[in-house]
Amino acid sequence: MNIEDGKSLVKLARHCLFSNKFNIPKITEKRGVFVTINTVDGNLRGCIGFIETDLPLNQSVIKAAKYAAFSDPRFRPVHEKELDELLFEVSILTKPKLVKVKSCKEYLKKIKIGRDGLIAQADNYKGLLLPQVASEYKWCAKEFLNQTCIKAGLLPETWLQKSCKIYSFQAQIFKELTPNDTIIEEK
Repeated sequence: MNIEDGKSLVKLARHCLFSNKFNIPKITEKRGVFVTINTVDGNLRGCIGFIETDLPLNQSVIKAAKYAAFSDPRFRPVHEKELDELLFEVSILTKPKLVKVKSCKEYLKKIKIGRDGLIAQADNYKGLLLPQVASEYKWCAKEFLNQTCIKAGLLPETWLQKSCKIYSFQAQIFKELTPNDTIIEEK
């Protein structure tokens, strides 16, 4: 995805929340996507998305943005008067792949912080952390695995059990540096 497409998706995520008049870019490939909303002082305000979807990317961004703003159970719904104090980020995901290991300790060598996002799955529990999360918190691979298990509702070291499946994916991240203004691709 090029920077112009990324910028248009970030603008779409912002403008679809409180207006019926916004441009919908013609980006129709089907990819997983997450929309993250942060306050200008760096606090998470909402983050929801889809690992995989049958919807075109432009429609998935609208849906994820509205869920992140209004339905993230960790936060109260976003109000229109807050928009000038919020930063929007869109993460376009690659298809998750099972990380194949002979021994669970091999995960520590196969996961690259800053590149990989993780999904932990065991029984009926499943949790995902985006690639940027481990970098932001300066986690090592072990802590990233532990936190992904916690996000799934599992005990931290569940990844050491053969019954736990770990998937990795990458993301192309586009985000605002200032509200409703400068948008970059995070490298």
